[in-house]
Amino acid sequence: MKKTFLLSIVCMCVLFACKTEPAETAQVETVTPTATQTKVAAQQKRAVEQKARTTKQQQQQQTAASTSKMKWYTFEEAVAANKKEPKKFMIDMYTDWCGWCKVMDRQTFSQPEVQDYVNAHFYPVKFDAERKDNLSFKGEDFAFMKRGRRGVHELAFKLMNERASYPTIVYLDENMDPIRSAPGFKKVAQIMPELKYAAEDAYKSQSFQQFQASMR
Repeated sequence: MKKTFLLSIVCMCVLFACKTEPAETAQVETVTPTATQTKVAAQQKRAVEQKARTTKQQQQQQTAASTSKMKWYTFEEAVAANKKEPKKFMIDMYTDWCGWCKVMDRQTFSQPEVQDYVNAHFYPVKFDAERKDNLSFKGEDFAFMKRGRRGVHELAFKLMNERASYPTIVYLDENMDPIRSAPGFKKVAQIMPELKYAAEDAYKSQSFQQFQASMR
């Protein structure tokens, strides 16, 4: 009887101790990245994005070349080639998201009439107007700038007469001076007069509208 009574007291003490013993609080260590780590991570992210963009640009150029007899140049390649063999430039200003740019590749630049004429008179250039790298051109340095929702490369913006519209065809003469900038999608019948206007030096003596009228 005494043993049972003592055992009951011990059990009650144990239960009371369990209820009143404070629970241990888990310690969570918060690690805050340093400014250097954050900067390095941002640089690595930009490098990955630039590599992906360059790869995509090369793939687009390869796709265009596979359906075209035209040899598309990068801007840098055309500038280098122009030093050895001066020719005019026909620059296709495009972006990755521009649907009409892709339609123009399929429906206009794929046509033999356009290909043969461009090959004979121009360096055809594919220029991603949203490229992120820096470019030096005629003694000036150009970089990507934040403008609008997506931004634009400074050189593209300058060559397009400060009007970011895609597609835009930019024509330069043999000295890489601007002839004209022509925004908008163009069918074969629309782009051929533009090509001839630049190639035949008609821009030196008349407006494009006058040249168009003379062709009718």
